[in-house]
Parts: sequence; C-alpha cells; structure tokens
Amino acid sequence: MSAISVPPAATTPSPRDVSATAKPATSKKRVVISMMAFAIMNITTIVSLRGLPTQAEYGLTSIFYYVFAAIFFLVPVSLVAAELASAFPKQGGVFRWVGEAFGPRWGFAAMYYQWQAIVIWFPTVLIFAAAALAYIWWPQSFDEALSNNKLYTIIVLLAVYWFVTLFTFRGMQASSRLSSLGGLIGTIIPGAVLILLGAAYVLMGKPIQMPMHTSFFPDFGDFHSMVLAASIILYFAGMEMQAVHVQDLENPTRNYPLSILIATVLVVLIFVLGTLAVGMVIPKAAIDLNHSLLVAYRDLWVAMGVPWLGNVMAAMLAFGVLGQVSVIVAGPSTGMLAVGKAGYLPHVLQKTNAQGIPVSILLLQGVVVTALCVAFTVLPSVESAYQILSQMATIIYLLMYVIMYVAAIRLRYSQPQKVRPFKIPGGNVGMWIVGVIGLAGALLALALSFIPPPQIKTGSPVVYIASLLIGCAVFVVIPFIIYALHKPSWKSSDSNFEPFETAKAVG
Repeated sequence: MSAISVPPAATTPSPRDVSATAKPATSKKRVVISMMAFAIMNITTIVSLRGLPTQAEYGLTSIFYYVFAAIFFLVPVSLVAAELASAFPKQGGVFRWVGEAFGPRWGFAAMYYQWQAIVIWFPTVLIFAAAALAYIWWPQSFDEALSNNKLYTIIVLLAVYWFVTLFTFRGMQASSRLSSLGGLIGTIIPGAVLILLGAAYVLMGKPIQMPMHTSFFPDFGDFHSMVLAASIILYFAGMEMQAVHVQDLENPTRNYPLSILIATVLVVLIFVLGTLAVGMVIPKAAIDLNHSLLVAYRDLWVAMGVPWLGNVMAAMLAFGVLGQVSVIVAGPSTGMLAVGKAGYLPHVLQKTNAQGIPVSILLLQGVVVTALCVAFTVLPSVESAYQILSQMATIIYLLMYVIMYVAAIRLRYSQPQKVRPFKIPGGNVGMWIVGVIGLAGALLALALSFIPPPQIKTGSPVVYIASLLIGCAVFVVIPFIIYALHKPSWKSSDSNFEPFETAKAVG
C-alpha cells in the first residue's frame, strides 16, 4: 500500500462520479482512459517514499527484493483484479468478487480485512508524519530526540488523525483536493528531488556509504534478515482498487497488460533509485526505519551546500502524509458503508452526514486507531511499534489477497460462461499459473512476517510473535462474528447494492 498508498475503495465514488450520478443518465458520458494515463494512475497509487530506509539496509540486495515483489505480487494482483473487475463491474469490489465465488460470508471477510489492514496501518504512516514534523527544526540532535519521544509522537499521531477525520466530514471533494495536493507536494516532488540529489551526490565524488560489494541475491538461509524485506510486499498493495477502471480503458485486452508493465517497471525504478539514494548517504549501521529518509534529505542538501532545504523537505513530507491519510480515511470506510447498507452492518454504522460521509464508521475507525496509537507505548521504542503494526497490517492484507486469488481460480470453473472483457491469457492454465505465483508470494511473505527482525529492538521474541498471533487472530475472527449476527432488517431502504449473480451467494 505503497505501504500503504491506497486510493478510495472500489465502491467509493470520486467527486467526479458523485457529480455525475446527480445528473440525468442521458448526460453521463463514458470516460475513456488512455494506456499511459492508466499507468500513471497506478504509479501514483503505489509509490510512497517513507519505506525506502527499510530496504536501504540491504544495499544492492534490495534490488532483488523489489523485482521479486513485482513478479510475485504486483503483476499477479494486477492481472487477477483486472479480470475480476471486468467480469463483475457492479458495486462491491473485493466483497462482490469473493462473494460470487464463496458466498457473502467470505466476501464480507475479505472486504473487512482490506479495511482493517488499512486501519492498523494508519499509526505507522502517522509515526512517520510525527518524525517528519520533528525534523523541520534545528539542530538534528534535537530533531532526533523529539522524533523518538513517545509522548510527542502520540500527541502528533492523534492530532493529525483526528484533524483529517474531522476535515473529511466536509465531503469527498474537499478530501480529494487535500490528497491530490499532498500527493504532489509530499510524494511526487520529493521523490524526483531525492533521485536527482542522489545522482548529483555520486557525480560530485562524495563518499558512498552503501557497500557496493554486496550480492544481488540475498542469503536465503538467513530468514531473520529477510523479515523486513517481506514487508515490501505491502509497498505494492492497492492495485486491485484501480482495476475497477479496466472497462474504461481503450482496448483493455491489449492496453491493460501494457500499462501494468509500464507501471511496474517505473515503480521498481523509482523504488530502487530512491532506496540507493538513501543508502549512499546513511551508513548501514545508522539506518533507522522511522527517520533515515529525513536524515538522507538533510545530508544530501548539506552536500549541495544548502542544509536548510532538508528542513523544507521534512515539512513537505509531513504535508504529504496529511494528503495520503485524507484519501484513505474516507475511501475504505465508504466501501464498508455500501456493504453495510446491503445488510451486513447494523444501522448505527450506516449513518452518514449531509455530504454522504459515513460518520459512524469514521468515528469507530478513529477509536480503533486511537487505541492502537496509545497501545504502542508498551513497546520498547517508537521504531518497534512501527514495525509490529506494519507487520500486523501486512498479515491481514495478505490474507485478503490469498482469498482473492483462490476466488479468481474458483470463478473460472463456477462461472465459465461469464463474459470477461479482460481475461488472463492462456485459459484456465494461465489463471492457475498467475494465481499460484501470487499465492506463493503472499504465503511466503505471510510466513516471514511472523519472524522477529534482528535489526529492530522489539523486545522479547516470544512477546513479539505472541502479539502478532493474538492481534491477527482477533482481527481474523471479527468479520465472521459480525456476519453471524447480521439480520435481514439491517438492510437499508436506500441501498443500491445489486444482488449476487450466483445462486450460492444468496443470503
């Protein structure tokens, strides 16, 4: 998600969509998306800079991890989601896709895991926002001490999150504007600057901190050293949400795979070059997941003779988090609202304001985020909190992808006659190949996510693993409990959710 840089969920209308639905059907024109425009949409969905230090520690080996994640995760997710979105374009997203294969119980679970993973992820991106805000001051010793102060971090986390939540109550249009501005100022511009600074640093003959003798391939026997690399999978999460636009592409059968190829290559290049830029100026032993990116900017600008621009970059990155959180606060919750109104959430969670924002779900989401933010005070450090929450979000999100892959394979056999405007080439064999590759990558990342990383002080390994197991077990069970309790009376009178097409999914 660009760990997670995720746009509104598949069921979330954009401001343009909202305004369009208010007009007569005759005035609504089909939007045609070009191949390059779609590639850019996917790039901006995925790319996020805050996770670069995670991989910079691996030196040249990080390139292998990025390529591996692209092959075993990004490409399979993109292809499978595109087929599902084109075959089942009606409202519901992953809820409908999985529900058509295994019924609404599993569809609701998949949708819930998608939402829950993003909720768990919120504190991790907010921790980075707190660090970025700390680094707008001077000197660096003060910034570092402030960013590692738990009381300061909690205050900033809660202040930023609740500000964005209350701002979202103004409507999706206001939220969309903030997210677009944040994406430009906090991701696109800083990303380009980072890569250009890295290139200039090398051309100036400055000392390179990254060991250049490291192997391209990792030590596959050392599972502990691969734990942080497993989290790279979530950097590429969210592609399934853009897949809903596949039918708006010109010649989707040809242009969709080409646009995904272009996006994949460019995303990998951005991540690789950005990671190398961080690794060149930060010694391996000094790399910190929370603020090494900020230190890298400062050191690069120091090398250029304008150190104060490092503080400016920190302010831009902090604003970028505001924009990123803004779009994600409203998006997945709006998807949950549509599913809830279909009869799967109680009426108390279906309440909206005049702008159609799901107020009740946002408030519940805020309570969960607040509890997670406060809970991390029991962990040894801010960095350990960042790591354990990231891993928990990764595990929950990967479970959703595992279910989605299996559902896609199942639907090839349960609904073979279904028209699929975009279809993975190679018939059922092609689907099995893509599905198995995706499953292998997701299951490997799942297994590695439970191993405590030696690079981070997470406390007792037993406590670390137990925390992950207990936390994930609770979140895995919750949707099945909610589904078991749901009643036909929960369906809202204004729900426009269309029934499932398969008879098995009725109920």
